[in-house]
Amino acid sequence: MDNKASHEARTYHHIPTMNNLKTKKPNSPNNTPSPWSTLWTYSIMSAIALLMLFPLLWLLSTSLKSPSENIFQYPPQLWPQQPTLENFIKVWQTNPFGRYLFNSTLIAGLTVSINVLFCALAAYPLARLNFRGREAILITIVSTIMIPFQIVMIPLYILTVQLGLKNSYLGVIFPGLASAFGIFLLRQAFLAVPKELEEAARIDGCTELGIWWHVMIPAIKPALVTLGIFVFIGSWSDFLWPLLVLDRPEYYTLPLGVANLAGTFSLDWRLVAAGSIISIVPVLGLFLLLQKYIVPTETAAGVKG
Repeated sequence: MDNKASHEARTYHHIPTMNNLKTKKPNSPNNTPSPWSTLWTYSIMSAIALLMLFPLLWLLSTSLKSPSENIFQYPPQLWPQQPTLENFIKVWQTNPFGRYLFNSTLIAGLTVSINVLFCALAAYPLARLNFRGREAILITIVSTIMIPFQIVMIPLYILTVQLGLKNSYLGVIFPGLASAFGIFLLRQAFLAVPKELEEAARIDGCTELGIWWHVMIPAIKPALVTLGIFVFIGSWSDFLWPLLVLDRPEYYTLPLGVANLAGTFSLDWRLVAAGSIISIVPVLGLFLLLQKYIVPTETAAGVKG
C-alpha cells in the first residue's frame, strides 16, 4: 500500500502545473529578435517617414528663406541660410488671411458637426433595427461611394443655385451634410456594440432615441472622432466646390486664398509657401489633439456574464 502511494506521489510530482507552464521560458533563441534585426527595421521605418515628410519640410524651408536666397539652386539646400518670418508677416498683411481662416474654420466645424450627426442617425437603424429592405438600402448607399464627385457636381450646383445658396456658408456645406463612407463606418461601429447593453437600456425603459444617444454614441466615440477628422480634412482642403459656389472674396476659404495668393505673387514662391503653411497648421494641430481618441474601446468590458 505504501509503495502504491509513493508511486502516485512521484507521478503527481512530475505533472507540470499551470505556474510551471507560465514561467517556463522557451529554449529557442529565435523568439527574441536580434539587435541587428531591430536596427534594420527602425532604419527602414525612419527612411520611409523621412521620405513622406520631405515635401512638408521643403515647403517649410521655402517659407522661411529670405529674398536674397535662391530657392531654385542646385544642389538644393533644405536648411535656410538666413531664416526669417518676413514671408508670413507679408502674406498676413497683404491678404485677408484672418477672414479666410475664419471662413474655413466655420465651414469645417459646421460640416463635421452636421455630417457626424446625420451619419450616426442613418447608421443606427441600418445596424441595430430589423426592417424590410435594410440590406438593399445599405447596398445602395455604399455603392454611391464609387460615383466620382465630378459626375454629380453640375446637378448639385444647379440645385444649390435654385435653392439660393450660392455665395453662402450653407452652400459650401451642402454637399457634405452626409456621406456614404461615414454611414458605413458608423454602421460597422454600431454592429460591434454588444446587444446586452442595448437590452439592459430597453429594460430600464429607454426609448430607441435614448438608446442611440446614451448607449450607442458613447460606445462608438473612437469611430466618431475618426469620421470627424476625415470630414474636417476633406472640408478644410476642398478647393473645387468652393470655387464653384463662391464669387465674393469675403466668403473665400483658405484654399481659395492660397490660390489667389499664387496668382498675386506668381514669381515669389516664398509667399505662396508661407500661405500654404498657414493653411496646413490647423489640420496638423487638430490631428495631434485628437489622435489619442482614435483607439479601440473595450465596450464588452461593461458586460458581465
